[in-house]
Amino acid sequence: MTWLARALMLAVLFSFVLAIPQRAWAGAPTDQLRAEIDRAVKILEDPELKKDGRQRDRRAAVRQVANDIFDFSETAKRSLARHWTPRTQAEKDEFVGLFTDLLERSYISKIELYGGEKIQFVGETIEGEGAVVRTKLVTKQGTEIPIDYRMLKRGDNKWLVYDVVIEGVSLISNYRTQFNKIITTSSFQELMKKMKTKQDEFIGEEKPKRTSLR
Repeated sequence: MTWLARALMLAVLFSFVLAIPQRAWAGAPTDQLRAEIDRAVKILEDPELKKDGRQRDRRAAVRQVANDIFDFSETAKRSLARHWTPRTQAEKDEFVGLFTDLLERSYISKIELYGGEKIQFVGETIEGEGAVVRTKLVTKQGTEIPIDYRMLKRGDNKWLVYDVVIEGVSLISNYRTQFNKIITTSSFQELMKKMKTKQDEFIGEEKPKRTSLR
């Protein structure tokens, strides 16, 4: 990923677990997002899950929270944009699975780098089946970064995040630009190859390191 993608992802993934619980706003999308954030924070602060040998359990719990926050399929589809329709169902399924796995692994790896950032909820807008939850990321230095969470209603009253906009830069638009460039200059297969390489890198980083006895 480019430096912009890495910076954007870092801010997005931090923001989901570093929120300031504020009860003044009572909209369903905001309340549901905040509830999932609270879950993630409790997992990160659980002394039992901080013990040696519990890293895998902690990451599995965090991954479940990610699944309950994101609509990964919608994010994947919109990121591929015009290149989605020509794909076979098998290609779509493989792409969504790989894209989801990469975002989840990024989510898990980034939240373990918590540095004291906070999120303030400032409002929400609901239009039909869509909503935008507006927040501000507050750094330790006091800098405020606007972050909007675009959400879709699924089922009776479940709201899921499908896009995040940081200082006007959309997560989906960022990926769409990268994916489109790779596909148009090479092929969809080349994109999948690059994503699988990134997945292998994540897996390699997550393997326990062997210590030498010498």
